[in-house]
Amino acid sequence: MNATFKVWRGDANGGAFREYATEVSEGMVVLDAVHDIQRTQAPEAGKCGSCSAEVNGMPKLMCMTRLSELPVEKPITVEPMKAFPVIKDLITDVSWNFHVKKRIKPFKPRRPDAPDGTWRMQQADIDRVQEFRKCIECFLCQDVCHVLRDHRMHDQFIGPRFLIHVAALEMHPLDTENRIGELRNAQGIGYCNITKCCTKVCPENIQITDNGIIPLKERVVDDFYDPLGWFWRWLKRKQDRQS
Repeated sequence: MNATFKVWRGDANGGAFREYATEVSEGMVVLDAVHDIQRTQAPEAGKCGSCSAEVNGMPKLMCMTRLSELPVEKPITVEPMKAFPVIKDLITDVSWNFHVKKRIKPFKPRRPDAPDGTWRMQQADIDRVQEFRKCIECFLCQDVCHVLRDHRMHDQFIGPRFLIHVAALEMHPLDTENRIGELRNAQGIGYCNITKCCTKVCPENIQITDNGIIPLKERVVDDFYDPLGWFWRWLKRKQDRQS
């Protein structure tokens, strides 16, 4: 038989009920019906990052992995992410990620430069960092990264998700903090060998490697390994001491 569901749709700023008619059968629960509505009428998958797992050995969001993409003539394996400790079944303990984020220097804006006490920025600068803010923290990029997945170097490497977080801060036109030293030392950016496996699994299609990690690596090289940069900084420090 058919049933009509009024499902609230919106966010913290407001919303409203929307009506959906769907087929129901004996034994179904409300969640079954909502899943059917989502599947057939209101596709909103890939927004919460809560169903991360490994499907046939590849980190994926289960809500976005279509059976039509898989060889259904063979058994389909579904297992928990391998980069993090298993709690139960498909649930893993990802709390390490939140501890990592707390250790990264936060956003530190420069003084307002407009008469009304706000800032002026170029749209191109905003567009550059906006991509990084699409992250839904599913941690698939962390799971696929061999430094964490295979070598278990969680103490030395923050992983692609947080390299992208650092990139969003470092490339923000208002930020004044310097995180390059931490990137090289405490955060282990040198361990990344830019295989782009993190970019391939990102459900938001963030260009993690090309737009985030490589530019950060270039900044580290400029600061620590470029002889002209060394000379320029030495000369500047000398001039500062003499002034």
